[in-house]
Amino acid sequence: MIQIKEVETIRDLKRFIRFPFQLYSGNPYWVPPMLSDEMNTLRKEKNPAFEYCESKYWLAFKAGKVVGRVAGIINHKYNQKWNKRYARFGWIDFIDDIEVAEALTKTAEEWALNRGMDGIHGPLGFCDLDKQGMLIEGFGELGMMITIYNAPYYPEMMERLGYQKDVDWLEFEIKVPQTIPERVVKINNLVLKRLKLKVLPAQKSKDFLPYAKDIFYLLNDAYKDLYGVVELTENQINAYVRQYFGFINPDYVRIILDQEDQVVAFGIALPSLARAMQKAGGRAFPFGFLHLLRAMKNNDRLDLYLVAVKPEYQGKGVNALLLSDINMAAIKNGMSFAETGPELEDNKDVQGLWKFYETRQHKKRRCYLKKLS
Repeated sequence: MIQIKEVETIRDLKRFIRFPFQLYSGNPYWVPPMLSDEMNTLRKEKNPAFEYCESKYWLAFKAGKVVGRVAGIINHKYNQKWNKRYARFGWIDFIDDIEVAEALTKTAEEWALNRGMDGIHGPLGFCDLDKQGMLIEGFGELGMMITIYNAPYYPEMMERLGYQKDVDWLEFEIKVPQTIPERVVKINNLVLKRLKLKVLPAQKSKDFLPYAKDIFYLLNDAYKDLYGVVELTENQINAYVRQYFGFINPDYVRIILDQEDQVVAFGIALPSLARAMQKAGGRAFPFGFLHLLRAMKNNDRLDLYLVAVKPEYQGKGVNALLLSDINMAAIKNGMSFAETGPELEDNKDVQGLWKFYETRQHKKRRCYLKKLS
């Protein structure tokens, strides 16, 4: 018999966060999250997204053991912006047992119905910078620090339970070319000159800090029409700056400015931390941070996190300029491969960038939707 228990205490929340560590113990493709990051995201007093979100979390038990988990989220700002009455499900994990999956999803669905929702979709987080999308292809590929990994039986069960595709994201592995064609360099210089732009001459992480909040303002503007996106609040922006800007590697961050020193584009990449996160086991201390530091310095794989261009500069070569500039740093540091984050399947502007590279589309993930009656 399956028992569903709402997460009500810090002890419950720790069990909720730790369940996938148990489920995927020894799995070579699953990348554990940082335990402290999960705790900060899921606690109302820590996450500024709760200014416009509400949530509930549940654990599934069978024979006294935790066998699954799920979060239910209502993003009121999303519903208002997109004229929907949808709840979200996220942080969903379960053993290979359809009864467990059904008990979890039914609990989230009933909660959504009781809150006046007429649909539920996911996996999604509180905002677009949380992990999202259930893996449906690429189960034998190493995950990224910023993406979800799940077993192949997950999507099969979701479909058996009445969930259908709402949107897909694609991911690519890119072979880092060992030279930048001279023609590309010339084109990049022409783009800078024609648009009267310049690349921020930054050497250290602190050189980017004066522009940190402007990066997120630009992100809000550039991503506002993408699937499910809700603009970040000032408090969220402040939290992300505090949380992540200490980790950036100046070699792989590019900020492009106009004549007034306003940010018009940026690109952020980072040496892959996937293997380091596996070794750290979700903890930075006492020794996890050493694995992370080694990965930052000695690595042959680069993760491409975010690229954004101000709408009025899109389609003018600025995207390609950012990527080729980061590519030059990757060549200098001996990188062999780069990994893209999830890209919406219909985002042809971004996917068009990869036609100049040797690529492999190796993962696909899905947001599922179920209408509720």
